[in-house]
This record gives sequence, C-alpha cells and structure tokens, in this order.
Amino acid sequence: MFIVQNYSLAILFCVVTMLCWGSWGNTQKLASRTWRYEYFYWDYVIGLLIFSLISAFTLGSIGSQGRSFMADLAQADMASLQSAFLGGVIFNAANILLAAAIALCGLSVAFPVGIGIALILGVLVNWFGSAKGDPLGIFIGVALITIAILLNALAWRKASSSTSGKIPTKGIAVAILAGLIMAFFYRFVAASMDLDNFAQPAAGKLTPYTAVVIFAVGVLVSNFLFNTIAMRRPVAGPPISPAGYFRGRPATHLVGILGGMIWCLGQSFSMIASGQAGAAISYGLGQGATLVSALWGILIWQEFKGAPRSSHLLNLGMFLLFIAGLAFLIYAGA
Repeated sequence: MFIVQNYSLAILFCVVTMLCWGSWGNTQKLASRTWRYEYFYWDYVIGLLIFSLISAFTLGSIGSQGRSFMADLAQADMASLQSAFLGGVIFNAANILLAAAIALCGLSVAFPVGIGIALILGVLVNWFGSAKGDPLGIFIGVALITIAILLNALAWRKASSSTSGKIPTKGIAVAILAGLIMAFFYRFVAASMDLDNFAQPAAGKLTPYTAVVIFAVGVLVSNFLFNTIAMRRPVAGPPISPAGYFRGRPATHLVGILGGMIWCLGQSFSMIASGQAGAAISYGLGQGATLVSALWGILIWQEFKGAPRSSHLLNLGMFLLFIAGLAFLIYAGA
C-alpha cells in the first residue's frame, strides 16, 4: 500500500484534506436549489462509501509495503473494527447536524462555528489520546483559532443586525451541537490503527485504508437511523417522505455523490498522513477546512452581501488568526 514517508508530504496531504473538507459543502449548496438537504445527504453517504472502496482497492492494495486491503481486513480484530465503525457513527451524527446548519445559516457561519469547535476540542482529544507534537505550539494554535471563531460569530451578528435584524440562533445552536459531537469521531478511527508503524502494523490493527472503509460503513448504517429522524423531524420545512428521494434527477444525485467522494478523499489523506504528522496535527490541519468553507461562503455564495464594513473587517481578522493558528499547528509537528 502507499505510505507517506516524511513530514513535509504529510503536511501536503493535510492541506488536501483541508481543501476537500472545506469544499464539499458547495455540492449541498448547489443541490439545495431543487433538493432538500436530507435527500442530498443520502447521496453524500453513498459517495463517501464508494470512494473509500476505490481508495482501498487502489492505493491501499498496491506496492510492497504494508498489508493490502483484503489481507488487512481478514486479520483485523473486533476491537479495531468496532472503533473505526463507531467513529463513522459519531461522525454521521455530527455531520448531518452540520448539513442542517448549512441549510439554516450558510457555509460562512455553519463551518466556522461548528467545525471550529470540532477543531479546538478534537485537537485536544487526539493529542491526549496520542501525544505527538510540541504541546505549546498546539495549544497556541488552538487559542488563536478560538479567537478567530469568536470574530466570525461577531461578524455574523453585526451583519444580521444591519440587514434582516434577525440572528439565525437556531442554525448557530445546531452548528455548535454538531461541533461538540464531531470532535470525537477522529479519535476512534485513529485508535483502530497502529499510528507508529503503517508498514508493519501490529496484529489486529487496521491500515488507514481499511479504517476508512469500516468508518464509511458505520456512516452508511447509522444513516438509516439519523437521516430518517431528520426527514421526519426536520430543522426547517415540513417532514418529507423517503419515497421522494427516488424522484430526484440523475444529475442531482450525482452532485450529492460527488460531495461524499470529495469529503472521503480528504478523510483518506488525513488518515494516511497521521502516521507522520500525528493524529492531533493531522486532524487539526484538516479542520482548517473552516477557512476554506468561509471563503466559499463569503466570496462565491455572497453570504455577507450587504453587511457593514465592520463585519468584513472582523472576517478578515478571522482569516488572519486562523492562518496563524494553523501555522502554529504545523510548527508543533515539525
């Protein structure tokens, strides 16, 4: 299987993760013109599983290093399989809430609030679970990102007050809940792998490629519970029937599948990079997706159109602090 051999390449993989995790929300925005997010999310989960299998049977099975996907799956112990599967369940509970928050208050708010919280708490959870990297650099980076999130929240508050006069408190509350839950999924997936040796992982442990497949299965299985609840008790709009999903156009379904594949590319690269960068730094840099999604929301989707100058200045401060925080995370690993 393909293995990242140095820290610089691991950081590059984390940057790809950041771009992927910050960009999949665009597919939801595109689909939302004609498609409820609950329907979109079924396609998203299907795309996630498809890409995990493609990755496992290609990069996860070629080369002379490590175990191939099928060999790794055959030797996996139940504890590792359960850990990766549970990571998928936790992620899905959080991500479907994040999708709801995007529908309620847009990319430029849902991501900085939800994923920002997930980044802060998740970095700490993963560092204490597998301490790798300079703790001072990690904690300074987390502190700067915390301030950046507060600036974004303040920018949205000022923008809402000057335009509609209504702050989307429901959307922000859903985003906060999504972030609190999402902070824990990565730790369970990382725990299923031998982070110290991908070339010769301990017996029973999973390679990154197998871990992502089992994670994706956890997402799919749990979606029958979580998304069914979301369809019957939606955060916005009337309840919808599962039968409506099958009336979607092929192009609309493909947009959702593409969204899932984009996110899973990021997840796969993050897991592959975690051996060199460590789980805390690999996860933290990937969740720099907040920065990417905010840029999409502000520049492309015009979610701050008509906002006062103070909102734009606060968002500029958010970007600068986020970049500084990510730089400290990179330094911590180096």
